[in-house]
Amino acid sequence: MTGSFLVCSKEIRQKKKGDPYLSLQLGDRTGELDAKMWDNVTEVLETFERDDFVKVKGLIQIFHNRPQLTVHTIHRLDDREVDFTDYFPASKRDPEEMWLELRGFAAAIANPYLHKLVAALLDDPDIARRYRVAPAAKQIHHAYLGGLIEHALSLCRLARMTASHYPIVDGDLLVTGALVHDIGKIYELSYERGFSYSDEGQLLGHMLIAVRLIADKLRDIPDFPPRLRSLVEHMIISHHGQLEFGSPKTPVFPEAMLLHYLDDMDSKMECMRHLIETDRQMAGNFTSYSQSLERVVLKKDRYLAEPAGVPAPPPAKIAPTQTPAQRPAQTAAPAPRNSSLFGDKLLQALQPVEAKREN
Repeated sequence: MTGSFLVCSKEIRQKKKGDPYLSLQLGDRTGELDAKMWDNVTEVLETFERDDFVKVKGLIQIFHNRPQLTVHTIHRLDDREVDFTDYFPASKRDPEEMWLELRGFAAAIANPYLHKLVAALLDDPDIARRYRVAPAAKQIHHAYLGGLIEHALSLCRLARMTASHYPIVDGDLLVTGALVHDIGKIYELSYERGFSYSDEGQLLGHMLIAVRLIADKLRDIPDFPPRLRSLVEHMIISHHGQLEFGSPKTPVFPEAMLLHYLDDMDSKMECMRHLIETDRQMAGNFTSYSQSLERVVLKKDRYLAEPAGVPAPPPAKIAPTQTPAQRPAQTAAPAPRNSSLFGDKLLQALQPVEAKREN
């Protein structure tokens, strides 16, 4: 096969005899592929790096029940030779359509202070541009262009449904949390060329960035209630739910708790969907092990499409008019030819038990 890919990762490893080989992850918008280059490695070692586009010629083989590309030749492509959109995974939905839907949820917030805050954030040209294209994560969930806005929209829908179910929940506050809890990721992540963390993301993280963005906008809303501000900030810094998962605080009021669980549920459901659709296992009904989900996942459609196995024969029925004493005597079954000493003793031990049951 011959094709062009983005180099997602590049590692130089050694064969048993000490010669180098390349272990690569090559990707395009459909997913990633394991690749190995065994021969002539020194000739190409310095010609390309991670996040470069390359043209590859090689052979697809199956290794450990997964496809693997053995690379024969590889050379770097100039950026002008490729269309970037062919190499990065992206939402199936149109970003402008999602943006309009997001603005619709923002416009429906009735609380005047929350309405002003969200509008100030989304009216910012740089925030608006980045919010349309940013992924929601580097690799765990919604890790594709447009993933952040798709995730936020899903949470907004869930927020409106669950707020109507729980009378104690303020729907406007919950939707605000859905819209802004991950807004810091537009600056935490770098997504112009591959997905990685920006310097700001490494130093601060998306929660602190989000709190800072809100503080910037609230300077123009001087009458914003301080206690309402604290609630919004708490929802941001507690939405991971637990200290060990990166939240400085755990949720302590209903909207914060509900936002955490909706966020966790939506991310895990997306993890399952992505794993099932992109898993490279060539056989079997289960995916490979997922570190983020801590399990393998059933490929339900494949499982249901398989023909059912032959059912076991039903046990022999006893005529209702017969009593145990009226049944014909049965001779003990001969021991199998390959019987063991343990097996013989087990059969002998079971015979008195069966006799007692008959009496």
